[in-house]
Amino acid sequence: MASRGMMVASEPSGTPVPLTPLSRWYLYAIHGYFCEVMFTAAWEFVVNCNWKFPGVTSVWALFIYGTCILIVEQMYLKLRGCCPALLRCIIYTLWTYLWEFGTGLLLRQFDACPWDYSEFRYNFMGLITAEYAVPWFCASFIVERFVIRKTLRLRFHEGPEDGWSNRCSDVGGGGGAGGTLKGSRQSERSRGNNANGFLKVE
Repeated sequence: MASRGMMVASEPSGTPVPLTPLSRWYLYAIHGYFCEVMFTAAWEFVVNCNWKFPGVTSVWALFIYGTCILIVEQMYLKLRGCCPALLRCIIYTLWTYLWEFGTGLLLRQFDACPWDYSEFRYNFMGLITAEYAVPWFCASFIVERFVIRKTLRLRFHEGPEDGWSNRCSDVGGGGGAGGTLKGSRQSERSRGNNANGFLKVE
């Protein structure tokens, strides 16, 4: 009974909180950066049959994708109750074109724009091109379904710094190291905790 009391007492009292906008921006930026590298590598293979798969991007892509997807997230939260998924993705695609053109035009003033669509037939000022409409639409669907929704469900637990140390040392009472580890694992399993204190709330 005493051991059980110690287990209860050792559970952190803080409630899980959503990720901050900056944390979500970081995740979105990394997602966009990674996807651009993979897309350009695949494009190089399909067009030039280059087995080296040289994916390329720019550090500017972190800011561009992170901010763009964070705004798409806000659109999703406002539109999900009144617009079907198809219409939402069309809106996201239009926004992506607007954002790509705006950021590209700004960077071009400093000779820093990392992309140029001048070789595409339906390009506009080399900053956007109609040939990318379908890829951007598909990317919008994937971002909403598998990136934004999952990110919004993440929670950070305001407990021990790493979410494990205190419980590994306290849980289990007098049961020794084996009891401590077992009690900690059972406690974490019952709470649905992932490593590093992140929670996935259904």
